[in-house]
Amino acid sequence: MDFTQTLLVTGVIFAVIVVGYLLVTGSGAGKAQKRRLDALRYRHSESTDTKVESQLKKAIAARKPKAHRIAGSSSRLEALEIRLDRSGKKWTLTQYAYASAGLAIVVAMAVFLQSGALLLSLGVGLFIGAGLPHLVLGFFIKKRTGEFNEKFPDAIELLVRGLRSGLPVTETLAVVAQEIPGPVGEEFKGVVERIKIGKTMEDSLQDTATRLGIPEFNFFCITLAIQRETGGNLAETLSNLADVLRKRAQMKLKIRAMSSESKASAYIVGSLPFVVFIMVYMVNPSYLAGFFYEDRLIIAGLGGLVWMSIGVFIMAKMVNFEI
Repeated sequence: MDFTQTLLVTGVIFAVIVVGYLLVTGSGAGKAQKRRLDALRYRHSESTDTKVESQLKKAIAARKPKAHRIAGSSSRLEALEIRLDRSGKKWTLTQYAYASAGLAIVVAMAVFLQSGALLLSLGVGLFIGAGLPHLVLGFFIKKRTGEFNEKFPDAIELLVRGLRSGLPVTETLAVVAQEIPGPVGEEFKGVVERIKIGKTMEDSLQDTATRLGIPEFNFFCITLAIQRETGGNLAETLSNLADVLRKRAQMKLKIRAMSSESKASAYIVGSLPFVVFIMVYMVNPSYLAGFFYEDRLIIAGLGGLVWMSIGVFIMAKMVNFEI
């Protein structure tokens, strides 16, 4: 079997996988239309119940975010802009694109000089250029989200103390923006600034919740919306919410400790083939040199990478628990 036939068989297998995925997930046109209609209804409705329903849906959707279906985005570029903003870095789309393209070119040239295989060099360059910046951006988003969730219960407790002392809600938000450091203070400062230029408190908080995509902040917005509709003691409600968020954080830490062994096993199993390949190549380069110029070995190597990626993805999902 020559290279063309091997490539054709690989393409057929890939097409079968894609068709099976589409059959399982169903058509996306109807779902997209329903999402647009719901968003239009939520945007123009004056009913508090409708707004609370919208916030609940966003809170649930934020638990399983998708890189190209971030709440509040209508395209992949807009979703990427939201991700860049969530990272807390002052990166622009242009800078991100230049960094990705530069990394892809450097890696492709390095692999080509080492192996002389053009297609392999382009594939590895594109994979690294697209994947590594995405992982780095996800790391900063996760780090900033963790810092936000760590200080957010303290911010709610400060709100509670301000409300119990007789201050209005908007004034307590300004106090939080001044007193709480890190991402929490920055986000509440943005809320206060939007209120000063004429936006309502609900809309300002909802804009921040949509941009952040953090379930804890969505719960906070839902609590305020429900309290405004039903009445009651807001300070007591927020105090209960702070207690729930602290217990939620404690449960996350317990789950992280209980799943640490499984995660370590997944890291070892996922990295071992690559480590062994590099070590053997350093000791005896001619033994594995065929993977860089032999067509069949290149296809087999790429297929192995795909299956290894699928296995690592499944192991990651097995040790990832939602609270």
